[in-house]
Amino acid sequence: MLQACRGEHLRERFDQIARFALRPVSSANELARSLADTYRAIFSVHLDHYDAADVARMAPDLMRRMFELRVALRSRLDEWRHAGFMSRDVERTLRDVFRAARYAGDMLGELSIGFEKHVDGDPMPRAFAGLEHQTFFAADAGGQPFAFRSGDVMLVRGLHHNSAAIARIGDVDTQFSHLSMIYVDQAGKAFVVESLIEEGAIINTLDYALEHGLGRAVVYRHKDAALAARAAELIHAHVTKSRNGEAPHIYYDFTMVPSGYKELFCSKLVRLAFEMASEGAVVLPSYPTRFDMRNRDFIDRIGVKAIETFAPGDIELEPAFDLVAEWQDYRVTSRLRLQDLIMTKLFAWMEEHDYRFKEDMLVRVVGLFGRLASHLSERVKTFIADVVPKVPDNMTRRTIAAVAMLHRTAQPLLDELTMAETSRIRDTGRPLHAKDVFAHLERRRSELGRTIGYLVTNTPGP
Repeated sequence: MLQACRGEHLRERFDQIARFALRPVSSANELARSLADTYRAIFSVHLDHYDAADVARMAPDLMRRMFELRVALRSRLDEWRHAGFMSRDVERTLRDVFRAARYAGDMLGELSIGFEKHVDGDPMPRAFAGLEHQTFFAADAGGQPFAFRSGDVMLVRGLHHNSAAIARIGDVDTQFSHLSMIYVDQAGKAFVVESLIEEGAIINTLDYALEHGLGRAVVYRHKDAALAARAAELIHAHVTKSRNGEAPHIYYDFTMVPSGYKELFCSKLVRLAFEMASEGAVVLPSYPTRFDMRNRDFIDRIGVKAIETFAPGDIELEPAFDLVAEWQDYRVTSRLRLQDLIMTKLFAWMEEHDYRFKEDMLVRVVGLFGRLASHLSERVKTFIADVVPKVPDNMTRRTIAAVAMLHRTAQPLLDELTMAETSRIRDTGRPLHAKDVFAHLERRRSELGRTIGYLVTNTPGP
């Protein structure tokens, strides 16, 4: 067996990657190639090659370096945009680098806490609290310590499979499923204004939002503080009227069409806030997500009508926003990563092998009677609760069924991968690499053939 490299070699590797990623470029094509090479370099780092004890000791420093790389790359967005370098290839590869760097930090964090896992049923920690290296802060423009400001936007990820699906259904893979806006009133009390599938547009206290089922959260801050504060004030007032009866209730918008504001999905609410505050001058996003896949079976089932949208993760590429703080719970980041990779493969299989969802009797019952769950059997109630805590009035039977089928297809794969990773950690002290996860999933597809959970294809297998 080859002796593992010392941890210092991993630090040197990350330093080399950062220098390469930030080197000057002279064209969009050169930038795209540089970012693609950076992504491959991060992705190719395998913890099995390094001494685990050394890596655990250096993990906080290495994680900060990954965070600082993302901050440094984002600081170049305005420069690249004005130079005309922000091509579609650059957008995609930049998102790839952000995602790979974040996964690298997660795996280091998991190693640093001895791969402790969150146990379902135990309370989740408050976001932006916990261990020191769970939260990373970028320096404010004014050099002051971090505190939430009115007009900040918060990008988060929940723990359910439908959260992973939201992060993965567009033409780019992200790690986030929800975007919301922070409003701080004159008394200093902080609220989150957001649009949730089960509630529509709603206002919660910031404390409540930070304490409910988050695996990761990132705060972005608009460079124009006055504009952001105005946006927060206006959207808070707008949603307040819809909640107290002065205006119609604002339902969640399943179509994902960014125009028209009668109904709002999460990031569309943020778009409306800045559009109102700027009198139409600021229209988000600068770099939208597209739904240009060949197989639209799943997104048609959940009600998506858009070809192009403002997905939550698109805020990562907004030049007018600074990344100011990022938090993750290392007890659940492995679970989030496995969910992400499962969704990547499920959607790839839909596209490459024409897998489509096929309902059975139980799913039809769930879809037809989802809103009447209290009158149904315990089995059906459990089925629904696993998928959507509360079914809204405007969620169709077909959407309920699609989300249920996605959950029931992904969960067995997650269980298998969790067991495989537990075994890998026990044997080597290191988690599964994404390459290992993809290899496992492809083996399962080969074994399962034309039926994978609720996904069925008529295309001949391998």
